[in-house]
Amino acid sequence: SCFVTGMKRCCCRAAPLLALLGIARGRPVGSMRGGGGTSFLSNMCRLRGGQHGAAAGETQIFETVVSSEVTRVATSPFEGQKPGTSGLRKKTSVFLQPGYLENFIQSLFDSLPDGELRGATLVVSGDGRYGNAAAVQIICKMAAAHGVARVWVGRDGLLSTPAASCVIREREGGVACGGVILSASHNPGGPDADFGIKYNVRNGGPALESLTEEVYERSTQIREYAIVAGLPDVDLSLEGRHVFVDEKGGAPHFEVEVIDPTEDYVALMASLFDFDALRSLLRRPDMSLVFDGMHGVAGPYARAIFGALGVADEALLNCIPSEDFGGGHPDPNLTYAAALAKLMGLTGQPAGGEPPVLGAAADGDADRNMIVGRRFFVTPSDSLAVIAAHAHALPWLARQGGLRALARSMPTSGAVDRVAEELGLPLFETPTGWKYFGNLMDSHLLGGADLSPLLCGEESFGTGSSHIREKDGLWAVLCWASILAHHNVDTPEGQLVGVEEVVTQHWRRFGRNFYTRYDYENVDAAAAEEIVERLRAMGSSFRGAGYGPSEPQLLQDGFALATIDEFSYRDPVDSSTTSQQGVRLLFADGSRIVLRLSGTGSVGATVRIYIERYQPPGDEYALLANATDALRPLVDLALHLSQVRELTGREAPTVIT
Repeated sequence: SCFVTGMKRCCCRAAPLLALLGIARGRPVGSMRGGGGTSFLSNMCRLRGGQHGAAAGETQIFETVVSSEVTRVATSPFEGQKPGTSGLRKKTSVFLQPGYLENFIQSLFDSLPDGELRGATLVVSGDGRYGNAAAVQIICKMAAAHGVARVWVGRDGLLSTPAASCVIREREGGVACGGVILSASHNPGGPDADFGIKYNVRNGGPALESLTEEVYERSTQIREYAIVAGLPDVDLSLEGRHVFVDEKGGAPHFEVEVIDPTEDYVALMASLFDFDALRSLLRRPDMSLVFDGMHGVAGPYARAIFGALGVADEALLNCIPSEDFGGGHPDPNLTYAAALAKLMGLTGQPAGGEPPVLGAAADGDADRNMIVGRRFFVTPSDSLAVIAAHAHALPWLARQGGLRALARSMPTSGAVDRVAEELGLPLFETPTGWKYFGNLMDSHLLGGADLSPLLCGEESFGTGSSHIREKDGLWAVLCWASILAHHNVDTPEGQLVGVEEVVTQHWRRFGRNFYTRYDYENVDAAAAEEIVERLRAMGSSFRGAGYGPSEPQLLQDGFALATIDEFSYRDPVDSSTTSQQGVRLLFADGSRIVLRLSGTGSVGATVRIYIERYQPPGDEYALLANATDALRPLVDLALHLSQVRELTGREAPTVIT
């Protein structure tokens, strides 16, 4: 059992029944009380003591008599507590500074609507990275100080980001007011790596920019934070209700309920997909599946779902969560999921015969996914388009009358656009960030059109739908398994239609969007800004010279540049405007070069260059060309125009997707 994460497997399953009956009160969890200035760092040190108030296997409701007195701790602002695309991400050492986490949580709680927290249920959990459990304890104590009645925490402090969204929306009919999610997503974990925190609102989706901006403003002015310092730490390994009773009046004043982290999410997936059809597919002798949890929080969910579908344990790789993700980088791409890529035959013939038919991986918090077939990589943009084109094969969409809309982030390829056009569906192009999709999904609640069911995705390995308000890695894998089941209802043994065949059929119908992304990670921020400014200046010169769609500028290799602009977005639901979302170079033949700075890193900047070229259907040789060869001239042009090598000093990108 790790002294920081507190991860211990509990075999107890009787806690929900005991809670229902309201019996079997047990002895209180050891208090391990701290002073008014308890910090994230000191809480981690105290957790090293490792004392637990109940033996393994006990299924009790814990009642502890403890003061509800609120301590107000003087503090001062920390620089740079500005949430990015997916919350606040910094080095773990930054979060370990005394008061750093507390300041941010206080700023968050102060930014919520008046009365939102009082008497409310709040979800608090994370992906299990280093410091996760210690942060959960601090946030629970601060939640108690702000009038929260109950906190739901996944066992061992674990909830995947999709599961957190599900718990907020589904558990007890969606009574939770929101959730604090502790994750730096696909970033590495550990004492010398990254930590992150974000807030999801009542609909289960990430907070909009208006809220995160207010959190940042308050963080620059904070003078104190409130905490119930005398509240004891909760044993997060034991499912059940931990009820705290006021020592003065004997009345309960706060509760932490430790829940099965997989229960609500697995039930939702079972309602969306035809598990019987998936079992039939996976029983075929010519069908095989392998899943790589990358030592992240996806593991317990994969074991629960795929185990129920008959997948053997040995096909579920790296599915035990680790505080440092096994020392790896839990980002499901061909660079960081190299072991899976090798197993699937993408980098040579694997030992042991033919690769599996379907391979998949999820990132640290299980919201991203990578799909691969036997010797075949599916780009995230193609994955979204193929799922959209097979909406009729996904049971819950059929039950709801089919899709109503599709959406993609601006850098994502236009592959799904062609599906939307053929199906007669509206297509929304948004900035990067799942919160923009959430607005579309809830349009009907805000006086707009009902756009759900809606499928959406980002090129950064994020795919999802309106079943929750987050991207969802395991959901995407189940979609692909359902698509294979649909194609193989009547195929004889030995003639199974695999991933490559499905994608190739799609290209023959819709054409192919050749696509790649170059990531330059941890670039000096000033150098990254210089690259962007260079392209902005190029756009000004381009327009000043009279070039445009009607008179494109001829560049090397015959590319005709028709537009240079910066993407901005006016939300069709709330009319908010988001600007400077990436520089776009649009060519007369439909090709694109996009450059933007990512907001998901913890230090420096990540420069991302997206390159796309469309090949219409009809030319089999051109459709099946090697993507690297097809894109090479456009890649060379992108590197020349951006001067990324010269300005960063990097001869090659960190990751190529």
